[in-house]
Amino acid sequence: MSRQGVAQRLPRLLSLVPYLRAHPGVPVAEAAADFGVDERQLRKDLELLWMCGLPGYGPGDLVDLSFAGDTVDVVFDAGLTRPLRLTTTEATALLVALRMLHQTAGVVDSDAVGRAIAKVEAAVGEAAGPGGLVTVESGIGERDTTAVVRRALDRGRALRIVYFTAGRDAVSRRDVDPMRLVVSGGRGYLEAWCRRAEDVRMFRLDRVEQAEELDEPARAHPEARPVDVSHGLFSPRAEHRYAVLELDPDAHWVAEYYPVDEVRTGAGELVEGDPPPGAPDPVPAAAGGDDRLRVLLRFADDDWLVRLVLGLGGAARIVEPPELATAVRERAREALRIADASP
Repeated sequence: MSRQGVAQRLPRLLSLVPYLRAHPGVPVAEAAADFGVDERQLRKDLELLWMCGLPGYGPGDLVDLSFAGDTVDVVFDAGLTRPLRLTTTEATALLVALRMLHQTAGVVDSDAVGRAIAKVEAAVGEAAGPGGLVTVESGIGERDTTAVVRRALDRGRALRIVYFTAGRDAVSRRDVDPMRLVVSGGRGYLEAWCRRAEDVRMFRLDRVEQAEELDEPARAHPEARPVDVSHGLFSPRAEHRYAVLELDPDAHWVAEYYPVDEVRTGAGELVEGDPPPGAPDPVPAAAGGDDRLRVLLRFADDDWLVRLVLGLGGAARIVEPPELATAVRERAREALRIADASP
């Protein structure tokens, strides 16, 4: 399974057992629809859950499910209902994850996540002693945006949004006809017909800077087709190019966060993926030891890729295409020249 596939599947697997506990006897088709996948994928997830459980991993230790016709129940949850025992460091990491979940549209009950955050914060405070409570701040922009989008969907109204496009580092105003809210890879998206682009677009909710419900109905677009997100939100497009990046350990997260099609270790071992049609020759092994990775990254904008590599502060290098590697070096030299000239 690719890293991108893991990033999409793991949150679903972690959510399945509590979901099934809360919905005993749920039809497989209904569960698949709730998770935004087809029935075939959900059944694969359920088959994988059968192999998960407690150390020992015998028949009495693994998650056990029961199928009756087209419905499914949890017979044994492998201890998922037991209270967690966490160190302060683990609890702080959990807080970060819960904060992110709290801002993700449509995944779980927001109030329940808020109560969990409060409990973990209290536990961290008690474990750390006076003054040791770590508070992770979270904005409410995405939650407010989601509320506006939901209201517009319920009322069948159009939206006006101010949207930040990270790939172009630009902000634009768009009038859109909302179609649905989508969760993919742990992030919330508005799928809508963009009147400016005259096509279906996905807008990441945490990048919507303003959202306003318009006093007009959303227009119908018979040619609009929902995006198939069952195998990931981002698929190769004609305008995409490929770059080979070498990543130090501190930048390995790039291979999980961005769409990569091939990953090799310093020893040349193919970790994941296969070269897609039209891609460069197979990615060569990373130089300098096994702790580095070389990845085949899809991108659509040269400036975006240059900014990404510069922002990683030397932890990433462009191997191909050579002209973009040169652009990174030149821009870095210019930045150093300006810094040296500053009083």
